[in-house]
Amino acid sequence: MASVNRITVLAVGLIGGSLAKALREKNYANEIVGWGRNESTLQRAIELGVIDSYELDLAQAVQGSDIVVIATPTLIAVDMLQQLAELVPATTIITDVASVKGNLLRAAKQFFGEVPANLVLGHPIAGSEKSGVEAVNEKLFINHRVILTPSQETSIEAVSTITDMWEVTGADVVTMAVDDHDEVLAATSHLPHILAYALVDALAGQKEQQDIFRFAAGGFRDFTRIASSDPKMWHDIALANDKALLKMIDLFSAQMNELRDAIAKADSEAITGCFTRAKAARDHFSDILSKQHQSTITDE
Repeated sequence: MASVNRITVLAVGLIGGSLAKALREKNYANEIVGWGRNESTLQRAIELGVIDSYELDLAQAVQGSDIVVIATPTLIAVDMLQQLAELVPATTIITDVASVKGNLLRAAKQFFGEVPANLVLGHPIAGSEKSGVEAVNEKLFINHRVILTPSQETSIEAVSTITDMWEVTGADVVTMAVDDHDEVLAATSHLPHILAYALVDALAGQKEQQDIFRFAAGGFRDFTRIASSDPKMWHDIALANDKALLKMIDLFSAQMNELRDAIAKADSEAITGCFTRAKAARDHFSDILSKQHQSTITDE
């Protein structure tokens, strides 16, 4: 028997669709409903086994749902919260998958008058440079972390329900304060994407761009792969998390300026020091990931 009766996923792109399909394959809900503005996308989602049914009208889509998952781009998620404030009762749990949490928490206070107990903000640390319903992957969240950022007002029962939902997909669920989440993600996800976009954009404007891309080595391909990600989505993330992201850009810029000066002065000690510290930190990070992977295998 399914754990919940009805789940509505607002937008069935890569993340929302992958969640819907993973839950559907695990029979987590009796019905998984998709909502969106493009009917052909929703029809395709049914053909791919992502959702059971769909609605184009938001009020119809969320009516009677136990859980509503906002899986729209970050800035649109704010608009979704505003509409849901008028459409769903306190018994319906609202959650999301956005990469930034602070703007949604502020929006919730504005539209609901306070942080509602049924709101559980969340963020799966999983993705792909591909997007859209055709990129849906029901295994996307296996062994990946999902960060939930409940506030003091959030219902313990609601957090437990959303934790169970994500664990069904194979994810490892952790909790974090909203501000901590946005700062950590600015450093580990948002900044790398910004750097990848900037590097490719800069090189694409060079006269020698054909040779640059033709002879690019594996390191270049690996680092710039994420520049193929959805520009609209990352535009929204950059604006929604602007303060934390600007802090990280300034930190990186200062480090780059120091390294540039060291190269210009042929300061071997400074150059080697930077590279050595970075290697040690990256090796330590690899060890942590390896231990986490081994722990997951043991738990299974």
